[in-house]
Formats: sequence, structure tokens, C-alpha cells
Amino acid sequence: MQFAKEYVEELKRAIDGLDAAAIGEAIGWIKDARDAGRTIYACGNGGSAAIASHFLVDLLKGSSYGHEKRFKMISLNDSVATITAYANDVDYASVFVEQLRNFAEPGDVLLAISGSGNSPNVLRAVEYANSAGCRTIGLTKSGGGRLGEIAQLTLGVPSNHMGRLEDGFTILMHIITYAFMERAV
Repeated sequence: MQFAKEYVEELKRAIDGLDAAAIGEAIGWIKDARDAGRTIYACGNGGSAAIASHFLVDLLKGSSYGHEKRFKMISLNDSVATITAYANDVDYASVFVEQLRNFAEPGDVLLAISGSGNSPNVLRAVEYANSAGCRTIGLTKSGGGRLGEIAQLTLGVPSNHMGRLEDGFTILMHIITYAFMERAV
């Protein structure tokens, strides 16, 4: 089918455009956090929320099980009760930042995922994490909207197609987590 061929070709171009040096830097930041006993947080909306949760599974189980050094991670998406309480009683833009206010400490890492790079709740979390002394990594499209401007490190996927962005985010996640699973970094 022609559509499938075109989709795969566009995905290959997006993958070819990933920045290996930036990915290596992200792996180093995550390793530093793990080695210092710091916490890694992840957040996003919709498919990006699912990727944040998947990141948690791969770091807490895949990259920790059987290893002497283990990860501490929280996906800010995973407490539906907390998210809905803040969304209902405060506003949806507060659902991640208010959780970080309870936990974030200098040296922690926030993985902020947003295809548009302009999700208000993700941006507020990054702004707070920056002010709290955390390292912030944005997974977004190349150019990255506001997220690309305020994250300390941006892992950009060169596409504007949400499906290929999410495919790219999943590939970035697997590169990072398998660095620890297969290489015992």
C-alpha cells in the first residue's frame, strides 16, 4: 500500500534527523541522576502521557532489574486522582507543576514530552523544575515551540506529524533506556 510506504519513508527521515550528541547528553544526565540517588520525572498529555508512563516502566523495571544501580522515577501522569483533583479544583495547567512542588529537588531530572511544545501544563512544570535546580529535557518537534526554548536540553524529532512525533519519542525513549539495559551504563 502506498500510504504505508510513504509513512515509513517519512519516519525514516525523522529518525535520521535525531541528534545523537543530544541523546548522549540526555543519557549522561539520567545516569548522573541515578548515580546520585536523584529522581527522574516525566510528563505529557495524551500519547505523550502514555510515553511518559512507558518511560517509567522501562527505567524502573527494564533498566533497574538485575542491576546494582537502580532508578527512582515518577510519571506525573499516573495518579488519575491527583490529576483530576488539580484539574477540577485549580486548573489543568497545574496538574504537573503542583506535583513537582511536593517532590522536586536540585539534581532531579524532568522529561517533558509535548508534540507541539506548547502544552501549558508541561511548560509550567519545566519552568518550575528549572527554578528548583532540576535538569530539564524536552522531547518535542524540531524547533520545539516554547518547550524547545525553556528546556535545558531538547531532543527534537524533525516532523510536524503527531504520529511520527510519537514514533520518534518512543525511539528516543528506547535509545535512552536500552543504553542502561544493554550496556549497563
